Amino acid sequence: MAAIDFWYEFASTYSYPAAMRIEECAAARNVAVRWRPFLLGPIFGDQGWTTSPFNLYPAKGRYMWRDLERICLARGLAFRRPDPFPQNSLLAARVATALEGEERARFSRQVYRAQFVEGLSIDGPDRVAGILDACALPPAALSRAGSAEVKDALKESVAAARKLGIFGAPSFVTGDGELFWGDDRLEAALDWAVAHA
Repeated sequence: MAAIDFWYEFASTYSYPAAMRIEECAAARNVAVRWRPFLLGPIFGDQGWTTSPFNLYPAKGRYMWRDLERICLARGLAFRRPDPFPQNSLLAARVATALEGEERARFSRQVYRAQFVEGLSIDGPDRVAGILDACALPPAALSRAGSAEVKDALKESVAAARKLGIFGAPSFVTGDGELFWGDDRLEAALDWAVAHA
């Protein structure tokens, strides 16, 4: 069976629509999805950036917000612009790292809903505990997120993303190492995964 790694950052705007549709698109092609949370902050820092490029370049930021509104409208997804942007995604990323398989995917989708549908902050233990509860997931994932093991695993994910040449999210990496960047490249990535399995 073909497989694809879905690299996503919770503060990434375009990762939201990708997360909401990747499982359905992959199932239609019989492709397994591995959810790979990571942090873009360190990767942006390598470029000398201190925030999202959408904040660094206001015209690009204005375009992105309008583009995201259009994408969500076309796909029937609710959308609310989070404030502040970008959100602090560290704790949520650690909790996602502490989870596995379907639980990680379910939690991740709920984090995106909280941020981009409800307009809520995704930072802080109370908020993340509420997201876990909404997913019917054990609260122990929150305490486990503070462990050295999980912190190291998230750091290793960032290092792995760097090694793969990932520079933004969402990114998709196929079994043969082909990299695709952006929500609009999801179908191409899945098709490549099938053709090169």
